[in-house]
Amino acid sequence: MKILVITEQRQGKWNNTSFETLAAAQQIASALSGTVSAVVVGKSVDALANDLAGKNIAEVLQIEHELLESYTPDGFCVALKQVIESAKPQLVLSPHTYQVRDFAPKLAAMLGKGMIGDCIAYRLEGGRLVFVRQMFQGKTAADVTFLGEGPWFASFQSGSFRADQVAASEGGAKPVKRVTVELKAEQIRTKPLELFKEAKSAVDLTQAPLIVAVGRGIKACENIPQAEAVAKAMGAEIAASRPICDEGWLPMERQIGSSGQTVAPKLYLALGISGAIQHVVGMKGARTIVAINKDQNAPIFEIADYGVVGDIFEIMPALAEELQKAK
Repeated sequence: MKILVITEQRQGKWNNTSFETLAAAQQIASALSGTVSAVVVGKSVDALANDLAGKNIAEVLQIEHELLESYTPDGFCVALKQVIESAKPQLVLSPHTYQVRDFAPKLAAMLGKGMIGDCIAYRLEGGRLVFVRQMFQGKTAADVTFLGEGPWFASFQSGSFRADQVAASEGGAKPVKRVTVELKAEQIRTKPLELFKEAKSAVDLTQAPLIVAVGRGIKACENIPQAEAVAKAMGAEIAASRPICDEGWLPMERQIGSSGQTVAPKLYLALGISGAIQHVVGMKGARTIVAINKDQNAPIFEIADYGVVGDIFEIMPALAEELQKAK
């Protein structure tokens, strides 16, 4: 099977979920004795293409064009359609980002194909690829597969795979192939404006390596600083389950879950979080999950790597103190 990964970058910086998807592609290719190629789109993306060339993939395709400097769905679709028709992959994978959600269904439709979006896993059944995607806010999961000939399109949810599992190239970096595409200004029907910038206080939790999250167990707004002290001592970002943000105790951009952000940090410390499915779907991709809750039957313990049954108000100050000593 020939797999093509569409990577994502903005202003010369990677969206890290691109490498999560690349890790998924390498695993699928290994299972099916296939090959992986990756494409990077934009203008002046030599450094990014060379970065990809150091990964264990068969080919790096670099699409350079003046009209691709800023993202537009029309521009990306016109360019990528030409690349896919030329490369002839059987499977096209992308990270499930806002940008991919914008153009990938259109791209698949232009080629007369379907798309399975927001997948969390895959498996093989008799040599056939089956993709798993969540439904009803993570309460259940559906097994979905493709009918007909490729190219098939699928996207993987952030945190489904680990970016640090991408295999490096063996025997040196692969050559980068520059791909020329035909693209005219009149084919692009939208005009990009200035990039949206969050308020200075906002944070992108998807890029945080360490997260301390609080739930209903924190009891009151005046107790939040205790959790913030733990986060500060760890060098972590503070986050919360939905009830905390609904109460206004922490800003909405710090909410994790099905109606908030989906994160996959190296360490996720859950303080007083019961583990409702709506929250779990947003953080289950964490490499290590540590849960502290006084209820020994809390669902969070079912997915935690380490669990502590105890009172967070006794543990938080002691933990912050010990972390400060360790610095």
